[in-house]
Amino acid sequence: MKRWCGEEHCNICGTNLRRVPYFVDGKIRGATCWALMCSGCHEKYGVRTLGTGLGQKYDGKTFEKIEPRRHYMLLIYSGGMDSTVLLHEFKQDIKLAVHFNYGSKHNMQEVKCARINTERLGIPLVEIPLPFINELFKSDLLRSGGEVPEGHYEDAVMKRTVVPFRNGIMLAIAVGLADSKGLRVVLYANHGGDHAIYPDCREGFQEAMSRAARVGTYQEIRVQSPYQLMTKRQIAMRGQILEVPFNDTYSCYKGGDVHCGKCGTCVERKEALDGFDPTSYLP
Repeated sequence: MKRWCGEEHCNICGTNLRRVPYFVDGKIRGATCWALMCSGCHEKYGVRTLGTGLGQKYDGKTFEKIEPRRHYMLLIYSGGMDSTVLLHEFKQDIKLAVHFNYGSKHNMQEVKCARINTERLGIPLVEIPLPFINELFKSDLLRSGGEVPEGHYEDAVMKRTVVPFRNGIMLAIAVGLADSKGLRVVLYANHGGDHAIYPDCREGFQEAMSRAARVGTYQEIRVQSPYQLMTKRQIAMRGQILEVPFNDTYSCYKGGDVHCGKCGTCVERKEALDGFDPTSYLP
């Protein structure tokens, strides 16, 4: 049974993007994996097969394994669980991962995980410091800000953790770096649960940044967020299929050696990983 789930822009030629079913051991397991390709490029380059790294070419009746295009993506990589799932899902296509140290309370914990996972997969990691954000911007997520609030991620109080236009700044730098390296796609791992709190995680923002990147670069860079419409639980379930080592990811906004278990992102992490959570939390 063929199933499709909407359209976006192709990261190769810019026309309609076809989202396709993903396959594990030859069986359809869902319809949320993004091909990131239109029908034409889909036929030319192939479609990702989740968990195998090979592609599937669709001729209307059967799927034939082919080797899709490789190494044309840059990933903005924090070391958190969402971007680590994205790192593993597109590991065959990611040529470069970029970590930004913008002065958040948990940057030092995240970058440890980012180094571990990129080294394990053999993907180069570039670390870029952005000290001006911590020095000039207002947010309780930053070391220069107040205490990180506790409670559910969607509570209004969590707006105190918004870093103004953080994703816009990081995406602009990542797009310039991708253009300099001859890459075609910038990936970042925002998800459906971010929309209520963070304006620069919403679909309209991602689409606007992708349009700007496309018209503002010679490589016509695309900005893609494959998990845009997914919940964190769905991302976690995908990570379980991909055998992502969640014990080598970090989430807690307070930045301690052990997850606090009470801030919004810890609460969300618990809910997402329920049933297979390897994380230690403070009592």
